[in-house]
Amino acid sequence: QVQLVESGGGLVQAGGSLRLSCAASGRTSSMYYMGWLRRAPGKEREFVAAISWSGSSTYYQGSVKGRFTISRDNANNMVYLQMNSLKPEDTAVYYCAADLSWSRIRDGYTAYWGQGTQVTVSS
Repeated sequence: QVQLVESGGGLVQAGGSLRLSCAASGRTSSMYYMGWLRRAPGKEREFVAAISWSGSSTYYQGSVKGRFTISRDNANNMVYLQMNSLKPEDTAVYYCAADLSWSRIRDGYTAYWGQGTQVTVSS
């Protein structure tokens, strides 16, 4: 089992920045892909970003590309999501995810989820 705990959410004005963190514990392995998904009020959960175990490959949803950056620190079992130029439509609960396949993260069938952290962007 892998446990994931997110932190770093909060309230920010449009144009501002936030950095989300995800701490992994349990049967962690640097071989897992890690990622972030989000669920906005009244909407389906959607893929945000994912990163390979080495960090050499990253994947982003089109609406966040160029604004968000995913990174990881395998030595400390951490993954991060730096969010810049935030928009009100980025308001959502953000979930950390882990899986051996990044496409499973992308499609929302990931093996492991965190509890989520709320991000609210005011206009």
